[in-house]
Amino acid sequence: MFLGAISASAVDVVQAQDTPAKELFGGVTLPTRAAPSPYGSYAKGCIAGAVAIPTDGPTWQAMRLSRNRRWGHPQMIALLERFSQDAAQLGWGSGILIGDISQPRGGPMLSGHASHQVGLDADIWFTPKPAQPLTASQREDMPFTSMLDKSKFLTVDKRRWTNVHAQVVVKAASYPQVERIFVNPAIKKKLCETWTGDRAVLGKIRPIYGHDEHFHIRIRCPEGASGCKPQAPVAPGDGCDQSLAWWFTKEPWAAPKKDPNAKPAPKPRATQLDDLPKACSAILHAKGPGSELEATYQPRGGAMPATSASAFVAPAQAIATPFELPAEVPVPPARPSGL
Repeated sequence: MFLGAISASAVDVVQAQDTPAKELFGGVTLPTRAAPSPYGSYAKGCIAGAVAIPTDGPTWQAMRLSRNRRWGHPQMIALLERFSQDAAQLGWGSGILIGDISQPRGGPMLSGHASHQVGLDADIWFTPKPAQPLTASQREDMPFTSMLDKSKFLTVDKRRWTNVHAQVVVKAASYPQVERIFVNPAIKKKLCETWTGDRAVLGKIRPIYGHDEHFHIRIRCPEGASGCKPQAPVAPGDGCDQSLAWWFTKEPWAAPKKDPNAKPAPKPRATQLDDLPKACSAILHAKGPGSELEATYQPRGGAMPATSASAFVAPAQAIATPFELPAEVPVPPARPSGL
């Protein structure tokens, strides 16, 4: 029996060695049964003990449910609950529409993102939650709405962008646990030109490619999460400076110059499991809960959960001890050259 378990583990390691990490993590449907612990960076990591935001709440709906990306650290999920209430109070429809957060165990995704790997990122649609709840098919098929005037270069569409849009984005940036909000450069410029309230949090709102149909919330590494790699702090100031002006030059959008004598670049290598923090191998193979319901966040009226506690009420048979790495982590070895 024991020998069989070792053999099965060895097979898993060999298979993982040859399979891109995005396929491994993208194929897992449930999280680990463990205390919440992010490992690695926002763009190269994983998470133990993630919880799912309920598909429907009084002031939110989760979108694109077929992707199974509504999982995150409990502090991220609690923030979304609180923000959804605040957004509704600002006049943002009946709440927010939530896009991708993370996969059940984080890690690289099959499509759509380079980040969102440690349960500390979340996308919010630039479309308010309607009064009438969306149907299952609408959640999957409803198109995004861009805030840009596509007939002009990097210009916000004044027919769509409102003061409430600005209030909602700035509100998201105002929470102390939020480190960054990513928006399209045109939206950042619009905020720089028009925001008349407290500008102290504008520096958290960062310009980036895309992000004209949704904005991206990123929170800091939770206190005590020693395996989480923080991002460099945002520079002082409101960000309405040369770092923003650069986006309105040709440089960010120019096609790279090609050397006619250069050899064809090799095909990019897919991220493998052994490229991620060592903890991710153990997390990938760890036991999960018996059902999605067991790992679904229980709303607490917007209060932030304790750092060391899981945000869901585990069943009696669940393992209540924090996630710990074994002495020997089964990390696949580097592949031999030429294979």
